[in-house]
Amino acid sequence: MTTAYLPGPPDDVPPYEPWAGEPEVLAEAAAAGRRAAAWIRSLPASPAPSPVGTWLAGTLPGAVEAATASLDPAQCDRIGPDGRLIEGTAGVDAGTTSTLAIVPCVLSDADWLTPDQHLRLMAVASVVTGIARLLADDPGTAILHGQVIRMCATLDHATRPAQPGLATEFEHII
Repeated sequence: MTTAYLPGPPDDVPPYEPWAGEPEVLAEAAAAGRRAAAWIRSLPASPAPSPVGTWLAGTLPGAVEAATASLDPAQCDRIGPDGRLIEGTAGVDAGTTSTLAIVPCVLSDADWLTPDQHLRLMAVASVVTGIARLLADDPGTAILHGQVIRMCATLDHATRPAQPGLATEFEHII
């Protein structure tokens, strides 16, 4: 069997041109990430010093901020010079992606947090990862059709403070 690859891009590839509204969308994503990180930092501290408590207070909010601040639609999926697909990262480095991916595993050791806070933390990690994946898969659609902005609104919703005395919207799941 012979495998034929598509020809690679020519040597004179034009420079990346931002999508209409891209700077505003990226600024909103970075701002939503900062708000989410501030919410994570505001969560109750571990009653006793623990690696998970330290991770939740510093590493996780730092990863959320880093991911949303480094978004780059130019780093999207593309065909490499050898004709193979190169999966884009949307500007989010592998270490940050890894930090966001382990949130569900780490939360089992954060027993001082409420189930509602656990769900909200998982939502934050999922939404931030989702924004990067949207931009890597199809930046034009994600930006021009408001998908990133909607994900930022979801991020804000997940991190809004619960109202004291009222049942949280996630309690029926638990």
